[in-house]
Amino acid sequence: MTSDISKQLFRDAMASLPAAVNIITTAGPHGRCGITASAVCSVTDSPPTMLVCINQTSYVHDTLFQNRNICINVLAAEYQDLARTFAGMTGDSMDERFGHCAWGIGISSVPVLSDAIANLEGSIVDVKTVGSHSVMFVRIDHISMREDGDGLVYFGRQFHRLARPGGTTPSLSSNTGR
Repeated sequence: MTSDISKQLFRDAMASLPAAVNIITTAGPHGRCGITASAVCSVTDSPPTMLVCINQTSYVHDTLFQNRNICINVLAAEYQDLARTFAGMTGDSMDERFGHCAWGIGISSVPVLSDAIANLEGSIVDVKTVGSHSVMFVRIDHISMREDGDGLVYFGRQFHRLARPGGTTPSLSSNTGR
C-alpha cells in the first residue's frame, strides 16, 4: 500500500516525539568518529541490546558499521553544545569535535564521554536496512553511569533539560533549525 504521507508531515510529527540525545562513538581500524543521534532505544535486556538508527548517507555510517564496536553516550543537559557539534552544526573537524571535552577510552577501545549520564559500550551484532537508514542492533557489554545530573532531550526541534526527580533546574532551549 502506498502512503500519502509526505516526508515533511512525518518529520513534523517526529518533532512531537521527545527523545534522549546521545553521541554514538567508535574507534578502530576504520577511524575514530562520532555522531549525535536521538533514534536510539532499548530492544531487550536479555541479552542487553540497543538499536541505533543511522542515515546511510551520514559521514559516520560506514565507519560505525566497519569498526563494529561503539559507545552510546547518553548526554547530560550541560552537553547541548557538544550535541550541536557532533550533529555537524559547527563545522568542526572530527578531531576538533573530540577536543571539546574530556573523553576516555572504554573497555572496547571506543571513545567514552567522561561525564555522560550513561555510557553503553557494545558491538554491532546485526544491521537491517529500512529506507534511507541502517538500524544497527548493538549488544551491550559494559555500562557505566553517573548518579547525578539532568538529562538532555530533543523535542519540538529544540534541546530541553529534563530534570531528575527531586531536582529543580532551569530549562535549556535552543533552536537547531531542523
